[in-house]
Amino acid sequence: MLLLILGLVLFLGTHAVSIVAPAWRDGMAARLGEGRWKGAYSLASLAGLALIIWGYTLARHTPVVVYVPSAWMRAVAPLLTLPMFPLLIGAYVPGKIRAIFKHPMLVAVKLWALAHLLANGMLHEVILFGSLLAWAVVLRISLKRRPPRPAPNIPIRRFNDASAIIVGVVVYLATVFVLHRLVLGVSPLT
Repeated sequence: MLLLILGLVLFLGTHAVSIVAPAWRDGMAARLGEGRWKGAYSLASLAGLALIIWGYTLARHTPVVVYVPSAWMRAVAPLLTLPMFPLLIGAYVPGKIRAIFKHPMLVAVKLWALAHLLANGMLHEVILFGSLLAWAVVLRISLKRRPPRPAPNIPIRRFNDASAIIVGVVVYLATVFVLHRLVLGVSPLT
């Protein structure tokens, strides 16, 4: 469990720098250069992600029950994750999805984390998904209170939103029916 927690601290810590120390983040990016800052940030994030995966895998071998999800909670989870992939794609493709949701990636993370909290009640799952849900909520509140960073100027094309939805649904179906079981050994439909 310790590796999972250390991974979350490292991963979410790097992703929280703009929340808790925006001036320090901007100063480091200016001092190191944007490319080197992003490289260091990426390495720290990847190390945190690796620790999360390793810690989660180890914690699965000694589960501690916090709560037992009811049938309706498990049934709602796949429905909550359906819009997740279109929102993730829509976060990086200019269009109405990004305009309506402002930060569609954070909405996707919140839906994903909430769905997994509804469907899973082991301590390591509650720590992982609860931490990610809390981080997404805090980051969204933080983003409302600070000026937006300049975004890349990607042209808006007529079918961006439709493409995000179609590709997102295809990835969702592949995940639900194949990838989730293949990667994690658990079907989200059982």
